Formats: sequence, structure tokens, C-alpha cells
Amino acid sequence: MLDAWGKGMRATMAEEKREPITIKKYANRRLYNTGTSTYVTLEDLAAMVKNGEDFVVYDAKTGEDITRSVLAQIIFEQENKEGQSLLPITFLRQLIRFYGDSMQMLVPRFLEQSIDTFTREQGKFREQVAQAFGGVGFGSLEEQVRRNMEMFEKTLAMFTPFARSQSKAESPEKPQPSSEMDELRRQVAELQKRLDKLGGKD
Repeated sequence: MLDAWGKGMRATMAEEKREPITIKKYANRRLYNTGTSTYVTLEDLAAMVKNGEDFVVYDAKTGEDITRSVLAQIIFEQENKEGQSLLPITFLRQLIRFYGDSMQMLVPRFLEQSIDTFTREQGKFREQVAQAFGGVGFGSLEEQVRRNMEMFEKTLAMFTPFARSQSKAESPEKPQPSSEMDELRRQVAELQKRLDKLGGKD
């Protein structure tokens, strides 16, 4: 498991240096790696991502960049593997609610910053994993991961009007921000504090 974290860090560094490989997708859904002149599968592309090999996927007929949809297909395939899923159902439901929402444009950047922070703090997290296995065991680690995911989901939920309304109903005695912008600033500050705490910062 620790080796996997190390590979992920090396993969992130490698992605910044290499030119992306061109993958062409044909009408018969076959994927062609122009770098190796071979046909590949979604599983092969998943392995390339894990190894730090960046690529872009183009529709062979139209030339359209379809990298996003292919990466989404890879995630779908991985999520369907038993014991491989990363995305909790509650998170997926919340993510779907953001499509078409007024806050939709903030979500991609928020997710990018969150995963970037997690990647930067990977070394500290690896130490926590090692301590968990060497000390109190896997059960404690599993509980910590569960709490972290709950925190992430609650943080993401703060950006919806529904979450703000619920928060007001549950805590009527707390003074409310003078504007939505003040509320957004407060939420971002709170999010940063939580991310710093997750990363082990004082």
C-alpha cells in the first residue's frame, strides 16, 4: 500500500514533465495508442495514468478532444470493480446536484485544490498510515478515512443553498453573515482550516 502512495507521487511529478501521448478512438470504439502503434483498452489507459503517462484522446473521425469522457469511462470501470470504489454514494448524489446549479463553476476548481492539497500532504499521510498499521491497527485507519470522507462531503455540501438553509434552521441563535459573499469567505476560511488540520499542520 505504501508503495502505491509512492508511485502516485512519482506519477504526479512525471505528468508535469512528459508530453501527452495521443490516443485515437475509432468508430468501433477501439482505442489506438499512436506512441506504441498498438490498440489498447480502458484498462491499459488506467495503467498508464497510474504510471504517470499522460495522454489525450481524440475522436479519429472528427478530431474532437474526448479525453474527459474517456477518463470518466475509466473511473466508471474502476468503480464497478469489487473493492475498488473510491466515491461514496452520498458524494456522487451531491455532485450530481451541482450540475446546473449556480455554484457549478466553483466545483471543478474546489475539487482540483482539494486533491492538490491531498497530494502535497501525501508524505505526511503515508506516515500516518505507517503509524496506524504499526500501532493501533487497520481499524483505526479505516475510522480515520471514514471521518475524513465525511468531512470532505460536508465541506462540499456547504456550497449549496440547501446546506446553507439547513444550517440556518439548525442554529438560529448564531448571527448570520451580512451577505452571501461574506458567507462564502467564511466557508473558504473554514475549509482551509480543516485541510490544514488534515495535513497535520499546526
